[in-house]
Amino acid sequence: MNRPADQVDTDGPAAGRPRRIVLLGSTGSIGTQTVEVIAAASDRFEIVGLAAGGSNPALLIEQAVATGALLLAVSDESARTEVEARIERDWPADRPRPTVSYGPGATSDLAGAETDVVLNGVAGAQGLRATLAALAAGHTVALANKESLIAGGPLVLAAAKPGQLVPVDSEHSALAQALRSGTHEEVASLILTASGGPFRGRSRAELADVTPTQALAHPTWAMGKLITTNSATLVNKGLELIEAALLFDVDYDRIAVVVHPTSIVHSMVEFTDGSTLAQASPPDMRLPISLALDWPRRVPNAAHPVDWTQAQDWHFEPVDHVAFPAIGLARTAGRAGGCAPAVFNAANEELVAAFHAGRCGFLDIVDGAADVLQLWLDSEHAAAGNPRDVADVEEAERWARARSLRTIAS
Repeated sequence: MNRPADQVDTDGPAAGRPRRIVLLGSTGSIGTQTVEVIAAASDRFEIVGLAAGGSNPALLIEQAVATGALLLAVSDESARTEVEARIERDWPADRPRPTVSYGPGATSDLAGAETDVVLNGVAGAQGLRATLAALAAGHTVALANKESLIAGGPLVLAAAKPGQLVPVDSEHSALAQALRSGTHEEVASLILTASGGPFRGRSRAELADVTPTQALAHPTWAMGKLITTNSATLVNKGLELIEAALLFDVDYDRIAVVVHPTSIVHSMVEFTDGSTLAQASPPDMRLPISLALDWPRRVPNAAHPVDWTQAQDWHFEPVDHVAFPAIGLARTAGRAGGCAPAVFNAANEELVAAFHAGRCGFLDIVDGAADVLQLWLDSEHAAAGNPRDVADVEEAERWARARSLRTIAS
């Protein structure tokens, strides 16, 4: 079991110096907010390394100049020319220049560099190798890349020491906080909250003509294209359900999902005595990011609290599983185990890309992922059990992506 609450490091890094951070996915939504959190608490943290895909070299170099990070990784080799040009033009003449590595393995290499915490904010299943590299190096992993657990759960859990994984997602951060109030044996159930996305209240028939622009209009959070679309289909909540089961060692039967449109209660834990503890705060990722970076210590003034002088209306409602079947599909994948969650996740990623390219409809995303998952469960692959290594996971993902393309074409 790897509940962050089970291992509480009260000493932290060496006295007298800030906690060193390697930030993966620095130019994405989580990455940019992490840079803000660290800039506001420079006495507690320092960024020593930044990794990015390479689609925004200007921002990467701007971040490096601002933070003083001298280790950079860019996974897209084709971005080398622009990155080097930006360094030549924008890097202060009186400071040593950064070391930059390029290529598919650059992010994982940086994850193993000397540091205290690796915050993995890489988008999608490509974050798995980086998570494993950070764990192997003995670092605390602040995990914003949920696909590391979804795709490679058995590998990650086998590699992680107790307390080495700390969640960044607001829902799992809320659970980790609440779980500190009781033992594992005292937990009756976990309750994940979902905003319901932009299509809360719509029937399945009313979702048939949803456009990509509409799917990206999330009512609460500002996120990237994949995660925002996953929130619209509730696939994101299904993936979070799998992640919660793995991270906190709780059976799928004891994890519920409820819709909470205002996103003030980020998740809850029900204990065996009938108590339910909820973590509440305005929707602001700076709070769970700061907590993950310095777990279990809290960073003062990381975010604004709820204004209790104002009237509050905390509304909860059940999930419409007919209109949004993704959560039930995720339970099926999670219970099957092995590479089934990786297949579900990869198929979804491929179908989300197809939706935004105009090659399939909104409902086809989850329906197609369901078809691919069932093909996997009916095949000889499902009997193979847990993956032996990352290559097994990647092979399952390639299989799922190929089947997804066939689903789109049919």
